[in-house]
Amino acid sequence: MELLNYILWNPNHTALSFGSFEIRWYALCWMIGLAIAYFIVKRLYQEQKIKDELFDPLFIYCFVGILAGARLGHCIFYEPQTYLTSMKGFIEMLLPIHFLADSGWKFTGYEGLASHGGTLGLILALWLYVKHYKMSLWQVLDFIAIATPTTATFIRLGNLMNSEIIGKITDVPWAFIFERVDSMPRHPGQLYEAIAYALLFFIGWYFYRKMPQKVGTGFFFGLCLTYIFTARFFIEYTKDIQVAFEAGMPLDMGQLLSIPFIIIGIWTMVRGWKKA
Repeated sequence: MELLNYILWNPNHTALSFGSFEIRWYALCWMIGLAIAYFIVKRLYQEQKIKDELFDPLFIYCFVGILAGARLGHCIFYEPQTYLTSMKGFIEMLLPIHFLADSGWKFTGYEGLASHGGTLGLILALWLYVKHYKMSLWQVLDFIAIATPTTATFIRLGNLMNSEIIGKITDVPWAFIFERVDSMPRHPGQLYEAIAYALLFFIGWYFYRKMPQKVGTGFFFGLCLTYIFTARFFIEYTKDIQVAFEAGMPLDMGQLLSIPFIIIGIWTMVRGWKKA
């Protein structure tokens, strides 16, 4: 393999810095993705003639649900031996800190977030939201589903900037050499997912403009689940394993966790298509 033909990748973790304060690319991508989704859902609420005071608390519910679900999902599904076998590990699962060998600790942010857990956390948060504000669950799920691909796109770009969730070794001409990992050309699995999710946004927006009456049937929620986790299932074949216990498994953890979401998504999309 001629390494000069590949993309050398080793960006700085820090996107912006102000003195000792710094914002990392991963956090910035999260913020951009959430901000874009915020304005999209706000526009959908306005077009569907829903009161502003019902929209304002939605962002808090979504942010807490996604973050808590994504963090717990990673710790429980991918690293239970680290976070569930000791009190220090349990505390690190809940708080963005890491205990040091000399008995001190440092702030690290949440290192390890899982999209499957984030999806479950988001659904639970939306259920609590609609129960409290007496709204239609299917309507809110459809609103969020139309906007979610933008957030998912930027989260995966954040993974790319962090050189994490890397792909398998390959000789395709667009391979990345993640210099923080090794000197081998690999599939940019994060970029594959980011492109797939960006395409989903335009597909969902097209259907919304053609069929706004489908909002509230669950069609858009089903489309989002089916597309995202089907794409995730197949893109996993280009990724390296994330944790050691996945070695030798016919399907990795990401694929196994995607299957229930695909089934639920197909059922919900078909159900929503049939409803007036």
